[in-house]
Amino acid sequence: MTAHDLKTTLGSAKPIVDKTIVEKTHSIEQIRYGCAIGAMQSVVAIPRAIPITHCGPGCADKQFMNLAFYNGFQGGGYGGGAVTPSTNASEREVVFGGGERLTELIGSTLKVLEADLFVVLTGCIPDLVGDDIGAVVKPFQQQAVPIVFAETGGFHGNNFTGHERVTRAIIDQFVGPYDGAPEAGTVNVWTLLPYHNTFWRGDLTEIKRLLAGIGLKVNILFGPESAGVDEWKAIPRAQFNLVIGPWLGLETARHLETKYGQPFLHAPALPIGAGETSAFLRRVAAFAGLDKDRVEAFIADEDARYYKYIEDFTDFYSEYWWGLPARFAVIGDAGYALGLTRFLVNQLGLIPARVIVTDNPPEETRGLISAEFRAIADDVAVDVAFEEDSYTIHEILRKTDFGHKPPILFGTTWERDLARDLKGAIVEVGFPSSYEVVLNRSYVGYRGALTLLEKIYTTAVGASA
Repeated sequence: MTAHDLKTTLGSAKPIVDKTIVEKTHSIEQIRYGCAIGAMQSVVAIPRAIPITHCGPGCADKQFMNLAFYNGFQGGGYGGGAVTPSTNASEREVVFGGGERLTELIGSTLKVLEADLFVVLTGCIPDLVGDDIGAVVKPFQQQAVPIVFAETGGFHGNNFTGHERVTRAIIDQFVGPYDGAPEAGTVNVWTLLPYHNTFWRGDLTEIKRLLAGIGLKVNILFGPESAGVDEWKAIPRAQFNLVIGPWLGLETARHLETKYGQPFLHAPALPIGAGETSAFLRRVAAFAGLDKDRVEAFIADEDARYYKYIEDFTDFYSEYWWGLPARFAVIGDAGYALGLTRFLVNQLGLIPARVIVTDNPPEETRGLISAEFRAIADDVAVDVAFEEDSYTIHEILRKTDFGHKPPILFGTTWERDLARDLKGAIVEVGFPSSYEVVLNRSYVGYRGALTLLEKIYTTAVGASA
């Protein structure tokens, strides 16, 4: 699929040339997230969980194709893609309501599909006409069917919003109350948005490996390293919650603090590279009260291995200087943008020319995010821009001073043509990534940073050839 094909698939195939139209209508060219029902992919990311979508024809399929297929070609998983049941609500459901249709669909799903958890998600039609989804789901719950519901009509927000609604629905309707003692050394991790983040599977695998390495029992909750509903049921027993990223997961952690009395630790930046990862692990260990000797032994072993690879890499880095980028731009969600920028500045010495955050973080979190970017390094501060519209983003980048050397853009498929116009290189690190096939690749931690280095400089060398 070409970049033009993807534009047609993901929306807004026609370029907007009159910016005054955009300002009047608040249109967004080349979207960078899904709608709230895109949280069906968060359900799919839980082993043996299946979403049931109550929405118009094509809504579920479009969310899958956008977030999972033309974004690293990640596949459908156990309950995604063609497996996901949908009411395909039509004019009849608009006029008469869709409760009866949804009841029929849930009953049929239980007969045909086997799962440990079912999550009913709503689209715009049932939320607008006022279908009582709770009343539909409740009889099944009373029959001990593992099923919950979340209202995820598009006007509620994007798939980040939907993700928080789904996690809360599972916690409140499925996990339920708990009055036992916490298990020392057990942590619930809230971080990357599954599927939307192209590398979420590999990244969660690495995060779990790191936390387990310093002595924690980890409920990673999503992806191939999760134990599925058993981990979700174990959420209340955890000693604490860990939020990794500037804002996603904070709402869930605060809810768990209120519901179960669990404290939480907030680490705003994804750890990428030895320096950031070692500091991150020490902070987590101190919060959890872990054995310091074990923690330092693990970090020392990881550091030694990491810097041996870096030592070999420096032969290339110090000699192959022609054509390599000096300035960069990052265009993506707040979590990856912050982690990448810290790594590129502090590990590689590259200069940030522009950082644009595209995931529309809540207004109350933007001050924290801006402060984190202003403190990238002792002598480096970045003024981050918050923008969703690709037309505006690309205009900003065209006017950015990248110096006399070709720039490198860390962005998405939407930036490929722009990188060519700027005579630079592009590394796709976020949604949509339609020129990457991703299985378990990771860019976080010690190991992920080495993979990222390979990707960056293979791309740079290829672009200069």
